[in-house]
Amino acid sequence: MALDPITALLDVGGKLIDKLFPDPEQRDRARLELIKLERQGELETMKTQLSAIVAEAQSADPWTSRARPSFLYVVYVLLLWSIPMGVLTVFRPEAAASFTAGFKGWLAAIPEEIISLFGLVMLGYIGGRSWEKVRGAAK
Repeated sequence: MALDPITALLDVGGKLIDKLFPDPEQRDRARLELIKLERQGELETMKTQLSAIVAEAQSADPWTSRARPSFLYVVYVLLLWSIPMGVLTVFRPEAAASFTAGFKGWLAAIPEEIISLFGLVMLGYIGGRSWEKVRGAAK
């Protein structure tokens, strides 16, 4: 069974089409219209989601417009930190191994839901920035 109301409605609509249109040609035309309506609904949903992301990116509030890019900077710093850790491995392998084990434990303590949310936020950010660039609104 479909969980979202649009898909559930379309499933019911498909069943109604089968019952209301005995002629296969009319049934196919009705299904095609139903598919078009579904795609328009999906497009509207996507537009709504992207407009929220773009509105956040264009916000005058520095925290709202910079939160996601700031998080990316944190990730960049963590990646760059691997360079001195590689050097530390050469001179003090036990210290590097201890640090790595501690950091791995710290990352493992982050709940899976937070990591999934981060993935969705980053996908939304990438989608919003791409949408801005396509529309020519990127700064």
